[in-house]
Amino acid sequence: MQTIKQSFKIEYNYSIFFTNNLFETANSQLSDFLNSYAEQGFQRKVLVVIDGGFLSHHPDLQDTIKNYFADQVKHIQLAKDIIVVPGGEASKNDPDLFEKLAQAVDIYGIDRHSFIVGIGGGAVLDLVGYAAAVSHRGIKLIRIPTTVLSQNDSGVGVKNGINFHGKKNFLGTFAPPVAVFNDLTYLKTLDDRDWRAGISEAIKVALIKDKSFFEWIEENTLALAQRDEAKMSYLIHRCAEMHTEHIGSGDPFEFGSSRPLDFGHWAAHKLEYLTDFEVRHGEAVAIGIALDCVYANKIGMLSDADLDRIYNVLVKLGFDLYHTKLAENDKVNLRNGLHEFREHLGGRLTIMLLEKIGKGVEVHEMDADIIAESVDVLEKYISEKRVLTAG
Repeated sequence: MQTIKQSFKIEYNYSIFFTNNLFETANSQLSDFLNSYAEQGFQRKVLVVIDGGFLSHHPDLQDTIKNYFADQVKHIQLAKDIIVVPGGEASKNDPDLFEKLAQAVDIYGIDRHSFIVGIGGGAVLDLVGYAAAVSHRGIKLIRIPTTVLSQNDSGVGVKNGINFHGKKNFLGTFAPPVAVFNDLTYLKTLDDRDWRAGISEAIKVALIKDKSFFEWIEENTLALAQRDEAKMSYLIHRCAEMHTEHIGSGDPFEFGSSRPLDFGHWAAHKLEYLTDFEVRHGEAVAIGIALDCVYANKIGMLSDADLDRIYNVLVKLGFDLYHTKLAENDKVNLRNGLHEFREHLGGRLTIMLLEKIGKGVEVHEMDADIIAESVDVLEKYISEKRVLTAG
């Protein structure tokens, strides 16, 4: 019998809106977007899920959302209850939370013509996005990121997922949102750690793709560290722009092993687990970037001058570039992270390293001994910095 071959293409489109005070009555961006769907003739509903950590800073938000929908989105039914889940990586480690969201989809009759709106940091958006993607084989997802990290990176991309058996993002999907709304006023309530942590993803994409953007960060390091809102707004917009440009022009569903946007992430993912997520994702990425840059320098790829510039930006922003867990168990635990990353890529390791600022190159092997030496370099660097600061 003859073989049947099938081939088809699907086009994805979504917009990232930048706004302030999204749920104020005078702001029609969200209502205009939702009401455009009401004209298509389906009975549509909306289920809202909020990050509990974020909600603690905005205690009136649930009532504000309910009033907004009552006044502005009359043709789409808001689910009676707004679901609250814990913030942070804990939301991706607890399978009961995924089940809670799936049950809410069932209870409130959220079907494929309806929406799930996730409001919160990147981990909560990953959880909500995964629940939306697998319930009814795909419910329309609207993301409202509330941290620097999620507004400039994870919240604007196409990945969703939860952790499983100690492995980060072991369960997940590639499912683009239908829209992303970045409300910059939400960044005001971030603590300094979360404000700073998200900048690491901007540094990451600048280092591998855009020297001029890195130089802009370099020139504005002090302003960013001191929470200049205008500078942060530009950083978020440019980083989100570069992130989506990469998705649109590359391999958005990662059928290959090339993942340049994971620069600095193989060590970061492992460090998060080794510290029981005491180190936040953006902080771990900063350490991972520093580690891979030291490694690139030690193999003769990255110059001393470029390494010093990268060090200086990360340190001036307030990042710690070393953690004792990197060296634990004679660094075997860290090196196991490289093996796990290889497995995650399907067996063929592909790591992005820097040749120079603004240009990354892919390698398919890393030397375990040089990784260990690179950890020692970071430890020594931080120790010497502390001595100089104390002096």
